[in-house]
Amino acid sequence: MSVSQIAIQPQRKIPMTSRLPRRTLLKAAGVSLSLPFLESMTAVQAASQVAPPKRMVFVCTSLGLHSPNLWPTTTGKEYESTPYLDLLNQHRNDFTLFSGLSHEDQIGRQPHDSEMTWLTAARKPGVAGFRNSVSVDQVAAKHFGNATRFASVTMGTIKSQSQSYTDGGVMIPAQTSPARLFAKMFLNGTPDEIIAQKRRLLDGRSILDELGSQTKRLKQQASAADNHLLDDYFHSVRQAETNIAAADGWSKQPKPTVDTQQPKDINDPTDLIGRSRLLLDLVPLIIQTDSSRIISVMIQDHFVVPKIDGVRGTHHNLSHHGQDPSKIAELQRIETGIVQCFGGMLEKMKSGQESGTRLLDNTSVVFGSNLGNANAHEAKNLPIFVAGGGYQHGRYVDMKKEHETPLSNLFVRLLQDTGIETESFGQSSAAMSW
Repeated sequence: MSVSQIAIQPQRKIPMTSRLPRRTLLKAAGVSLSLPFLESMTAVQAASQVAPPKRMVFVCTSLGLHSPNLWPTTTGKEYESTPYLDLLNQHRNDFTLFSGLSHEDQIGRQPHDSEMTWLTAARKPGVAGFRNSVSVDQVAAKHFGNATRFASVTMGTIKSQSQSYTDGGVMIPAQTSPARLFAKMFLNGTPDEIIAQKRRLLDGRSILDELGSQTKRLKQQASAADNHLLDDYFHSVRQAETNIAAADGWSKQPKPTVDTQQPKDINDPTDLIGRSRLLLDLVPLIIQTDSSRIISVMIQDHFVVPKIDGVRGTHHNLSHHGQDPSKIAELQRIETGIVQCFGGMLEKMKSGQESGTRLLDNTSVVFGSNLGNANAHEAKNLPIFVAGGGYQHGRYVDMKKEHETPLSNLFVRLLQDTGIETESFGQSSAAMSW
């Protein structure tokens, strides 16, 4: 059903400040639609909300963090600091560090295939017949729908690989150019560019309408046994129709103005830290302008020597240090820069204010890795930070009991606390508490 075909009966208006649960609000508004359709039809004035919206940010450094430099020897609020935690000392009360979290069955075709499943928890990544599942950020993006100009933003430091996957297990390419992303987010086009954009929207809509009728006819003609093969295709068409309708509304709205100069891209592939910093600097801007509420960032650079004093090996090779002290020292220099980038992002999110609260208070930030021990390619005991989100922080929590806790349990908790009604995700057994 296209947006234009949906009939809504007029009902009394319910204020947005109503405490009714989301499902009750839908029923009270008299709209017999599934949640994604309703979200695509709502007005795009996201900034008009009284209470700041909830957001989620995921940042992954794909080659892990050297454990002896990270894990404290004691748990709780009185944990003693470590070299990496020293770098975040000013934010100690703004994050919780977790150990003992993992996804099961992460041995794939290649040693680093767990990169694909950090946000999905799909088993045996990359093996023959593997098909990824939806990532947690895209579950959240689907919930928020088109309440913002961009349902989600996916970024990466060097190539278009990302950890964000659609319902059909298709990777969403990462944005790698901070300059282009900034322009897309915050720079308004010329009149000719705006006209061209509207023309593309109209062309796209007519094409998708035709596709929609074709798929409906195809489904009627297909056998019952074959219909399941068409599900992903139909989903893609419906999602495209929704995006076109939403984009048409957003194209008429001016982009937010930010008191920040457009960044210049760093073309030097060896400047891992500089490129990471540019991307993470965009996160607070995107959130503060409510351009998007869901962001994922992938930090990776396997095969170049980072431009960092005292580093002579590639990040990948140094992660396989074999307990060589000189290699570990070089690795620490790289990981120090990455952790500092994370700290810089937290600082900006703490200084940003909205409705008497900090940006960080309304944003759940996950920083960590798909590898717990990169030296051995182990995707167990993953280093996971959770910052902001209104949680009580300042602790180191070891979640390992008789066995490791599913990282998916944390994802379920974050989804629920972001206002998304769900009881499970990936390999979850329950919503995590700590």
